[in-house]
Amino acid sequence: MPTPTLLVLDTEPLPRLGRLTGSARIEHTDAAGLAERLPHADVLLVWDFTSRAVRDAWPGEGPRPRWVHTASAGVDHLMCPELAASDTVVTNARGIFDQPIAEYVAALVLAMAKDLPRTLELQRERTWRHRESLKIAGGRAVVVGSGPIGRAIARTLGALDITTALVGRAARSGVHGPEDLDRLLARADWVIAAAPLTGETHGMFDARRFGLMQPSARFVNIGRGQLVVEDALAEALAKRWIAGAALDVFEAEPLPAESPLWQAPGLIVSPHMSGDTIGWRDELGAQFVELYEQWAAGEPLKNVVDKQRGYVPGH
Repeated sequence: MPTPTLLVLDTEPLPRLGRLTGSARIEHTDAAGLAERLPHADVLLVWDFTSRAVRDAWPGEGPRPRWVHTASAGVDHLMCPELAASDTVVTNARGIFDQPIAEYVAALVLAMAKDLPRTLELQRERTWRHRESLKIAGGRAVVVGSGPIGRAIARTLGALDITTALVGRAARSGVHGPEDLDRLLARADWVIAAAPLTGETHGMFDARRFGLMQPSARFVNIGRGQLVVEDALAEALAKRWIAGAALDVFEAEPLPAESPLWQAPGLIVSPHMSGDTIGWRDELGAQFVELYEQWAAGEPLKNVVDKQRGYVPGH
């Protein structure tokens, strides 16, 4: 049996794939060369998970990789109708980002509750101004997205004594369905968006939903930028419909310098870094190597994405 060809859509730093020497013919490409090389690859590793090149380069009915793995939790950047309709298996990096993102959300909750951004601003001004801060224990949170990341967020907020409701695609044990979301939003102190980007979730946080929230509520998005109608959030903050927000993901990334979100009152902006802890790229590479060895041995793959739903089902 010939050695499989593994094509890597690259970005720096490159993945460490030395363990696959002899078991894969490893080739590298950038976005410009992807379309030409895809038909000759058995496996595609989308290491540059910010690229949307796969959407444009996918060969449709022609020869194509049997397996595509993306080094990210989301798959919206690569999914196109031709890939979704094909027999190509798609896997993702489920499991790598769960706890780091949960910790980041907890940090944002604490920072907003304790007014840390203002404290740092006053320190730069050398201004001594006593204030009172918010006690978070006993509060309520809603996490929209009941996958591993959402569940890790719920556990971590629970450790802070915040009662947390999970909302998923459908109701099941321990998870609310979408029909409960509006009711839960109206009572929540903290609203966390952690859902995958699908047709149902695109733009789900709009003016109506921000209007349902309490004036004291705060909103956090670590899911996908397109979950939020950004103009509606900016208006909600400006009109004090909600007390604050934190965004780690945006519709356009990097966030353009002219975006009004930079100056939105009560908004914390961070550059899509919630899951990126020291050593995260090595973990992503090691995860892919393990999956490749399973694939090469003919074993069932983990983290197989339902290409119609856009995420790994069963959680």
